[in-house]
Amino acid sequence: MSSGDTAWMLIATALVMLMTPGLALFYGGMVRSKNVLGTMMQSFICLGVVSIIWVLYGYSLAFGDDILGFIGAPVWLGLNGVGLEPGPYSETIPHLLFVAFQLMFAIITPALITGAFAERMKFSAFLLFTILWTSLVYLPVCHWVWGGGWLGKLGALDFAGGTVIHINSGTAALMAALIIGKRRGYKTQPIYPHNLTLTVLGAALLWFGWFGFNAGSALAANGTATLAFFTTQIATGTAALSWILTEKIVRGKPTTLGAASGAVAGLVAITPAAGFVGSTSAIIIGLVAGIVCYLAVLAKERLGYDDSLDVVAVHGIGGLWGALATGLFASYGAQGLFFGNPGQFLVQAIGALSAIVFSAVMTTVILLAIKHTIGLRVSEEDEVQGLDLSLHGETGYSIQ
Repeated sequence: MSSGDTAWMLIATALVMLMTPGLALFYGGMVRSKNVLGTMMQSFICLGVVSIIWVLYGYSLAFGDDILGFIGAPVWLGLNGVGLEPGPYSETIPHLLFVAFQLMFAIITPALITGAFAERMKFSAFLLFTILWTSLVYLPVCHWVWGGGWLGKLGALDFAGGTVIHINSGTAALMAALIIGKRRGYKTQPIYPHNLTLTVLGAALLWFGWFGFNAGSALAANGTATLAFFTTQIATGTAALSWILTEKIVRGKPTTLGAASGAVAGLVAITPAAGFVGSTSAIIIGLVAGIVCYLAVLAKERLGYDDSLDVVAVHGIGGLWGALATGLFASYGAQGLFFGNPGQFLVQAIGALSAIVFSAVMTTVILLAIKHTIGLRVSEEDEVQGLDLSLHGETGYSIQ
């Protein structure tokens, strides 16, 4: 084992953990004040729910011995047999550390989806959804790409989760928005972010934590981690700029929310490519991400579905662009279309499409099952009152 790699991966794991509370702040600032705690709670509680799943069976089904290319074998249930010696996925860090690092990815993925149904989902339904979606959607797709499954064998490139995390959660977000329906008062009364200061703070924490997300995916303190770290910064800054420039052209003013959203779009888009592309490619990936994700937000308004916090536009579209861009610009450790390997782009497209279809179908089944059993949505009275009081008996702000 390497003490340097182990130290770096402990830090990277902590950085990725910080992203989930960062996401809570990012989302919490964008909802109305009566829903700030309910929205933050949905992200925060994933730290508990998914951790238990991961120990009991999640890690084993995601990373256990391959079964027909689809799912992992239950060889590490309860993490039995997982110790402090190096495991099958890294020769220089403890197996348990790899488990911990991958756990943080599993935690934030269902948390990302919550932005689509913010301000209207029952907390009990959310908990059940998180358990079912993590078990039936995240674990198989994770295994397909990273755990020895069929997409990994096909040669799909996903350095840190463009397909596994962002396309997967973005697709689920679209299904959730369509099935749960629009917020009461959507387009008939003003619905504005209540505290953009929180949102910018959340975006900053996401940006900071994302260095662990992407650079940590090298699983070592090496040159690949350095490359991923630098391309993450370049793409993110470029996307924040391209989003607000597009916003200025379309609507006349660049906004703080636009800068924060653009940064997250850049983070999403560079995630699958971070360790495979160079600095110039990272600029292009970020530039396009800021533009297309902003246009996707505008398209949502025309299409009329209520994805409250633009999960589909930022994570779904941003993740899709990033996955395809990896097939275009990969030049380190793999070659994309622009570097002599057009087949890689096709493989990336297959990977993205398979994740979209699987996530859409399975998420729909899960949501409809919950809808027709315990119910998905709070009552009209509870929604008008706000989820903070109606579901949790507290308020985010009090007047003394």
